[in-house]
Amino acid sequence: MKHGIHPEYGPVVFRDVSVPEGTEGREFLTRSTLAPSATATTVWTDGVTYPLVEVQISSVSHPFYTGRQKIVDTAGRVERFNRRYGRGRAA
Repeated sequence: MKHGIHPEYGPVVFRDVSVPEGTEGREFLTRSTLAPSATATTVWTDGVTYPLVEVQISSVSHPFYTGRQKIVDTAGRVERFNRRYGRGRAA
């Protein structure tokens, strides 16, 4: 790797703002290149202050991971398309 061309990569805390405070997993500590651009900071459970990045959605609030995902009825849409445009009828 060339020196001086890559962004800084360091620890940062991500906080999901769409989840109520006190919820398990609302904040998580990881490494990211976003750390230098983060203006807010927070104290993690180890007592160290880390940059804070607030996100709108994470695995704690995403419908796929929470089980609130809506299942799309693709079979019904295909049948409706065939009825509307005449597929399946004898020519």
